[in-house]
Amino acid sequence: MKPIKLMVMLCFLATLNIACKQNNTDDTNKTVKSEVKKDANGFSYEVVNNDPTGLRLYTLENGLQVYLSQNTDEPKIQTYIAVRAGSNYDPSNSTGLAHYLEHMLFKGTDEIGTLDWEKEKEYIKQISDLYEAHRAEKDEAKKLEIYKKIDEVSLEASNYSVANEYDKMVSGMGATGTNAHTWFEETVYKNKIPANELNKWLTLESDRFSKLVLRLFHTELEAVFEEFNRTQDDDGRKVYTAMLDGLFPQHPYGQQQTIGISDHLKNPSLVDINNYFNTYYVPNNMAMVLVGDIEFDKTIQEVNNTFGKLKKKDVVHPTLPTEEPITTPKVREVFGPTAENIAIGYRSNGIKSEDEKFVTLANMILSNGQAGLIDLDLNQKQLVQRAGSYTMFLNDYGLQQFYGSPKEGQSLDDVKDLIFAQIDKLKKGEFDEWLLEATINDLKLTQTKQYENSTALASAYFNAFIHHEKWSDKVQFLEELRKISKQELVDFANRFYQDNYVVVYKRKGEDSNVVKVENPGITPVNLNRDKSSKYLDHFQDIEAEALEPKFVDYKSAIKETALDKGVKVSFIENETNDLFNLNIIFDMGTDNDKKLGVAVGFLEYLGTDSLSAEDVKKEFYKLGINYYVSAGSDVTYIGLSGLRENLPKGLELLENVLGNAKSDPEAYASYVDKILKGRQNGKTQKRNILWNGLVNYGQYGENSRLRNVLKASELKAQDPQELVDIVKGLKDYKQRIFYYGKDLDHAVTALNKEHQLISPLKDYPEASTYVEKETGGNVYFVNYDMVQSEMVFLAKGKPFDAENLAAAGLFNAYFGSGLSSIVFQEIRESKSLAYSAFSNYDTANRKTESNYVKAYIGTQANKMEQAVEAMMTLMSDMPEAEEQFEAAKDAALKKISAQRITKASIFWSYENLKKLGIENDNREAMYNTIKSMQMSDLRDFFNKNIKGENYNVMVIGNKKDIDFKALSKLGEIKEMDVDYLFNYDTTTDVKM
Repeated sequence: MKPIKLMVMLCFLATLNIACKQNNTDDTNKTVKSEVKKDANGFSYEVVNNDPTGLRLYTLENGLQVYLSQNTDEPKIQTYIAVRAGSNYDPSNSTGLAHYLEHMLFKGTDEIGTLDWEKEKEYIKQISDLYEAHRAEKDEAKKLEIYKKIDEVSLEASNYSVANEYDKMVSGMGATGTNAHTWFEETVYKNKIPANELNKWLTLESDRFSKLVLRLFHTELEAVFEEFNRTQDDDGRKVYTAMLDGLFPQHPYGQQQTIGISDHLKNPSLVDINNYFNTYYVPNNMAMVLVGDIEFDKTIQEVNNTFGKLKKKDVVHPTLPTEEPITTPKVREVFGPTAENIAIGYRSNGIKSEDEKFVTLANMILSNGQAGLIDLDLNQKQLVQRAGSYTMFLNDYGLQQFYGSPKEGQSLDDVKDLIFAQIDKLKKGEFDEWLLEATINDLKLTQTKQYENSTALASAYFNAFIHHEKWSDKVQFLEELRKISKQELVDFANRFYQDNYVVVYKRKGEDSNVVKVENPGITPVNLNRDKSSKYLDHFQDIEAEALEPKFVDYKSAIKETALDKGVKVSFIENETNDLFNLNIIFDMGTDNDKKLGVAVGFLEYLGTDSLSAEDVKKEFYKLGINYYVSAGSDVTYIGLSGLRENLPKGLELLENVLGNAKSDPEAYASYVDKILKGRQNGKTQKRNILWNGLVNYGQYGENSRLRNVLKASELKAQDPQELVDIVKGLKDYKQRIFYYGKDLDHAVTALNKEHQLISPLKDYPEASTYVEKETGGNVYFVNYDMVQSEMVFLAKGKPFDAENLAAAGLFNAYFGSGLSSIVFQEIRESKSLAYSAFSNYDTANRKTESNYVKAYIGTQANKMEQAVEAMMTLMSDMPEAEEQFEAAKDAALKKISAQRITKASIFWSYENLKKLGIENDNREAMYNTIKSMQMSDLRDFFNKNIKGENYNVMVIGNKKDIDFKALSKLGEIKEMDVDYLFNYDTTTDVKM
């Protein structure tokens, strides 16, 4: 979970750090202060003037903080329930506890998920006592006997439980994104719900958080072990963990991983988990965040009527260790199969410190993705394969981490020295003065984009709560950055960047620290999917006001005009802000010319006859404009986005780059080296090998888009001027334009002036075609150093048929996707055979292509045979549960009812539909079809499209651990060479 959370933090720090960029000319309008008001019902709330988000922050009598903000783009509400409780507060002998508790909050209460609580609780007490005995016992043989008894009692207990009732209820409301995460200082529970279901959701959640029941414990523990195995296969997480260990040798940030350590996971204490819940899961240590289509006064009343009943309790978080200054560099090494890289980290003070402001600004000067020192001096000049930096701030401390990947033949120390050289430039003040103001404009642009998204905004709110931040300080934060002068930043950099860093070398090689986890041989527990608790029966009787679906009339929603030369311009007005997005679209891609992708990538490193490549990036950054040229298989885009007022200047600059790009043989040689090194690095990524290399081979065989690439010899022999000419010649082909923004006439005028075209425009070159192979009888295997094994089952289905879309969507919801799906329940909940398992009927993206049946399992190699057998049984004989079918059906209908296609998404959704030969909003037909569907219809769909299919099976795993005899039952095993899969170089043929 931490890598995901880390990525989220990077996004949100960009959001939070820009909360109040106002016009420079009127300081009085930028004054930020909080004010307490009362609503019509007497509830007090806090507001902040000049707050672009319109937050109302309430605090109930029991201490629960409630963050409310309105967003009426769709009739949905992004919900978060945040608890100031994370792995920092795990007992030192029970690491991983907070994360495990997070899992258990989905198991129900003494009312939710039970058929007979009085009987079930006796078994749960026995299980708890047995785990305490198991934990205390030192003799391994005796521990095993106790575990067998736990397994036996757990089976008996499952006679009185119902799996996944919570998910059934939230899914039945039409909720999406149901999940949770745990991190150092937080555990956060997530749902996005239809607005009309708010009161039902509040009722359910208030009951959920009022009582913890550790139901179906040992099967969920095994799922957590599988999650632990996934972390052992994640080299990026290993680097992150090693960095934290070096920066925080005393503090839990570095000494207690959220996932926990193996020994603690093997010896859990239900007593400790209950104590943790009772200590921290209290309203005055929690916040609720609701952002969406809400009425303030009505919503806070409903929250108070439900969560206001939770009892307040004093909470004292433990005092955590403080760190001594780092005075000499610390070195760590991490080993694994992925490509080598380096990370350099500096520890800072935490949130609300002066360090937060200065490090945030310094990081943007160094690495903003476009015009920072690292961006221009290292990435733009191709001195490294890739480099950058990011910041992370927590309650007690923060950090800035630099990362870099070497070019071919370059050492990690070479990359380290180049990064240090950029830090030295910052310390010497060797950067342009305008870059300070430009970074503020960049952050303003990020804020404008993200604050119109309810999920991003809600995330900013819960982060403020977790970190004890006043929202007024967040609104003011950007103005505080603007007060920092260049000299002050330089002075700070000289104090901050010294020999006080940690460096982590990620090297290729075997990881000697991997923990092998034994298969405990769990007896499958009873799911009782055909039964329900009294709570669920009552809950389903609660009626919510119906929400009517709204469908798009694409013909009227997308306006059209034309340029002087007749090029069609599609237009949707941006009614939210002054940002624009302009796309010139060519319905041709690498299928038409496989050099096209290489050509548009080369443009990134070229200047013009008047601007260097670095100057191009600087000029766009000054304007607050982003541009891109990208080539897909059948479509190419030239894009421009940013502040509408700068559209004409941005378009002029873009046309200058496209029309006057100057070939650079030296840059091209470095570009080829970068492509080839990128391919080598990609071959070390197991996800890339499985989902791109193996799956494409299973689908197409040798003749695929993936394999139709320029070989190394071809790239090196290529004349770079020809690639430049390809880019320059793009605008001579037939094209169309999509503009999302205000003032269409303003945009068309700029296009007519700057986007000069020939007449007539040229037709596209003929496209290559790729034939889908018949599937069945093949097992394609790649050997990879990993703890888990991962498998994909792929069966070619029938050609695309729009009539099947409704049934396919409902089948996926019922059978293969989500916490309450048949596959998840059987393979994870009942049998504990995998952390992740799913099955889908994937409908084609183009009307000329076939649909596919896909299934995935990620599990320990010693569970593979059992997991495969379980999956194949399900794919041959679909269990039928009428109640579960009706819940999936209701969920599908409610999701369509609450879905709104708005803004630029109207155009892009229409683009996707047209590829399928559909000219209208097909959700209306799907809605009407689903309404009348019965279980028998789903059975017919399964029998016609899933049952009896012939699968190609793609497997990646450690050859030493795989049971090939068992695997051979699925087909003829062919060990694949990775170079052969991607067709990068001439290699030996397929390994047999």
